[in-house]
Amino acid sequence: MSNKARYFYIGYVFVITILISCGEKNKKSEGGEQIMDYPVLALSPQSTTLQNVYPARIEGQQNIEIRPKVDGYIESIYVDEGAIVKKGDRLFKISAPQYEQEVRTAQAAIKIAQANVNTAQSTVNKLRPLVEKNIISQHDLNEAEFKLESEKAVLAQAQATLANAQTNLGYTFISSPADGVVGTLPHKIGSLVTTNTSLPLTIVSDVANVYAYFSINEKQLLELSSDTEGDTQSILTDMPAVQLLLPNNKTYSETGKVDATSGSINNATGSIRVRATFPNPKGSIKNGSSGSVVIPLVVDSAILVPQKATYEIQGSKFVYLVNDENKAISTSISVMDNSDGQFYVVTEGLKAGDKIVLEGLPSLKDGMLIEPKLVDADSIFKKVETSSNQ
Repeated sequence: MSNKARYFYIGYVFVITILISCGEKNKKSEGGEQIMDYPVLALSPQSTTLQNVYPARIEGQQNIEIRPKVDGYIESIYVDEGAIVKKGDRLFKISAPQYEQEVRTAQAAIKIAQANVNTAQSTVNKLRPLVEKNIISQHDLNEAEFKLESEKAVLAQAQATLANAQTNLGYTFISSPADGVVGTLPHKIGSLVTTNTSLPLTIVSDVANVYAYFSINEKQLLELSSDTEGDTQSILTDMPAVQLLLPNNKTYSETGKVDATSGSINNATGSIRVRATFPNPKGSIKNGSSGSVVIPLVVDSAILVPQKATYEIQGSKFVYLVNDENKAISTSISVMDNSDGQFYVVTEGLKAGDKIVLEGLPSLKDGMLIEPKLVDADSIFKKVETSSNQ
């Protein structure tokens, strides 16, 4: 073959190749738009457990403010901050010499009163036989007996004064009224404290059990009670065991129980105050800590949508629903507030059997023709379940 013929053949093959390529492109395109592949999920009812998380404030089951009952200077502090104390353990000594003086004065008054009683009793004992012998009149004996009763009353009053003085003196020693943990010590040795001092000497917290206080709004309460009959108190207290999420995002080892509610919804906040109790055998949770209470909510036959398959416009959530013509249709949905960050539970807008686009939402337009590629639903929800259990 000559060079001219060879060049003609190569050019012919090149032209044919270009024509075939253009023909294939025209076959893939319709109206000038490229039909692209998108992963699609066919929805089916799923059973799931939602984790409802509520910020909580933690307190000991007893938080006792230790305040002085008498005025004086702090003479001794027998404990340190964070110390574990038992009921009756001594905490503080207040220097108040006036109460010691009152005790001594009362003791002296009792001695005087007792001597007067003895004298009056002796007088009665002497006069009684004289009256029997008609040596003196009955009137004299009566006066002596009245004097004896008066001196006994004075003695009783002196004894009461002593008891009161001893009580006041006892208040200078302050002991723990319960088992617990000592809080901060804002007053140091030498500080003047009174019964009107604003800050307590300390707070003794009993943290054998701790209370986690949190709030549930009215909508969340209705979702929690949707499958339960009874009043608010019984609905909440009949809940399964709850967990406590600590500030370091670790779950506390002990499970708790919702055991009390405020009983009414706060008109200002639209929420109800709830208390969950957690055992604290090691004392690792301190009074005043923070955390989050996690309440499980089991939902049967739920329509679950991965969050990555949704987008939001002006506070409303949307998905791309794939119709019978393989067109992606923007569809508004309603979801539960409860979410673990992986998926939503759809309440309106979708049903079993619907197909939605899973990924690539930013490149989609409403009514756009796509090539759907069905994704195995079990693999999607298995990943979600594994992630939520970690």
